[in-house]
Amino acid sequence: MAQTKRKRRTKHRGTPVGNVEARGRTGRKPTDAETRKNARQSRLDKPPTWNSAFLKSALMASVLFVLTRIGLFGEETSIGQSIIISAFALLLYTPAAYLTDRWVYQRNQRRKAAAKR
Repeated sequence: MAQTKRKRRTKHRGTPVGNVEARGRTGRKPTDAETRKNARQSRLDKPPTWNSAFLKSALMASVLFVLTRIGLFGEETSIGQSIIISAFALLLYTPAAYLTDRWVYQRNQRRKAAAKR
């Protein structure tokens, strides 16, 4: 029996839940520079949120707590003093982080609008 010259078709794979997954990307894999550029660009296209600003400031306040606790800025402080300093820093850092993120976002949006002209 003669064989046909038709190309073999790839099938969709179904999962037990019922989702159908299409075949992945075929062809050349993107280089590291291409993937980094796309990831950075998509991150800059998202508007800032108070939640992300709070998480950034919480991270910095926890670093400040550790640094004041081990006495990097002079003598060791008690836990209560370190908590008060960190809470005060959290209150200051959150709006500062949000305003900085908003400034970067708006600057990026202006650059994109100027590039389209």
